[in-house]
Amino acid sequence: MLTVMKFGGNTVATAERVSNTASIIRSYSNNNKLIVVVSAIKGITDELISICDSIKRKDEHLTNTILSNIINKHKDIINNLRLQESNREELSSVIDALTNELSSVIKGLLLIKEVTPRSMDYILSFGERFIAPILCYALRDIGVKAEYMSGKDAGIVTDSTYGNAKPLMDTTRLRIRHRLEPMLDNGIIPIVTGFIGVDQYDNITTLGRGGSDYTATIIASCLDADEIILWSDVDGLMTADPKIVKNAQVLREVSYSEAMEMALFGAKYLHPRALEPVLDKGIPIRIRNAFNLEEQGTLIVKNSNAYPNKIVKAVTAIKNMALIDVRGTSMIGSPGTAGKIFSMLGNDGINIVMISQGPSESSISMVVRKSDLDKAVNTLELNLLGKVIKSINVTDDVAIIAVVGSGMRGTKGVAARVFNAVAGQGINVIMIAQGSSELNLAFVVEHAYADDAVKALHDEFELHNINNN
Repeated sequence: MLTVMKFGGNTVATAERVSNTASIIRSYSNNNKLIVVVSAIKGITDELISICDSIKRKDEHLTNTILSNIINKHKDIINNLRLQESNREELSSVIDALTNELSSVIKGLLLIKEVTPRSMDYILSFGERFIAPILCYALRDIGVKAEYMSGKDAGIVTDSTYGNAKPLMDTTRLRIRHRLEPMLDNGIIPIVTGFIGVDQYDNITTLGRGGSDYTATIIASCLDADEIILWSDVDGLMTADPKIVKNAQVLREVSYSEAMEMALFGAKYLHPRALEPVLDKGIPIRIRNAFNLEEQGTLIVKNSNAYPNKIVKAVTAIKNMALIDVRGTSMIGSPGTAGKIFSMLGNDGINIVMISQGPSESSISMVVRKSDLDKAVNTLELNLLGKVIKSINVTDDVAIIAVVGSGMRGTKGVAARVFNAVAGQGINVIMIAQGSSELNLAFVVEHAYADDAVKALHDEFELHNINNN
């Protein structure tokens, strides 16, 4: 079998965890061809973002402090891995070269006191570029043939949308097959940096936060892999966030469409776009816990027959959101009004997470991330207020609650059960949206009531015993 494995940042955060990850890889390598995708150590990408922010603020001292912290974390792992001397020396040399490269880039940016989207992607790539060789040498030290390479070296070609690039799949497929298949035929395990690609002009790009999942599915699709395993520090996709619902359960199996809805509506440990490359191929994906090998995790398949008696499979919440309501009688019967609003916000890089419009056409409600609120309101005020729209109302602290499950399709009374359960807790629903697929029903509540809404719905649909039927 050809298996593509992705290891999340927590699975390589210490020397002990790197060794554990290497052992997992070795155990699978006996009977399988493997490709490994690895994420940056948890927290490192955030620190690299902080470096970019401190450069913009012209804070050289903070920049160098964060850089030293990043370098020391990786050197500590190397020192505690107890590698054979030759491997340790080679690995240290690789890390030193990467350190010098990153330091030189940062020094140059400090001089011009500017970070462009392109240079930011270049800086962010170092999180994965540091850890990939460390995992590679940990494998070599236990007798596993491995080679580390960046997503660029592996052949992932994207557009030039820095920070959220999309792969050019036809070109990527040709390059990945040309570069990785000979390695697999020779019994070598490629250790590929997640999150990173390269555009047609050879500039490093990134695939968005959590993009290592995306890297794994891109590679799997290009090579027609038999399976994908996403290793993290959780047991799988859950019926709810266990931090909110103590008796949340691991979902044994879900469909691609259900998993995609869960990812889009806040379920962690799965990139929202990660399923795109494998939709047509039908390659199964399993989410597993690297620290709990007895747990088989969640299997994601094209069509799932699991839980036939369950209408809803999961309840999720997206917090730190804001609601914008725009109104105006001139919007009524005016073609293109919504298009103008959405285009204006889109051109400013503001993503609209949820939309609702009444049949009167006199208002449009939009949910955006709280961090985008000021920018969104300013854009609307400067360009449309007094012209297309007459007023803008804002609710700046809301959460989206979503119930997800293929069993909702064609089932009568689901909405009634959802809103009765929420009303029973005295929670007011501010906005509602449901797609024609009926895979999810989403609504907005005040942030303070988000956890209570999730708990009420988890109880209403008896998701605590989903695996007992």
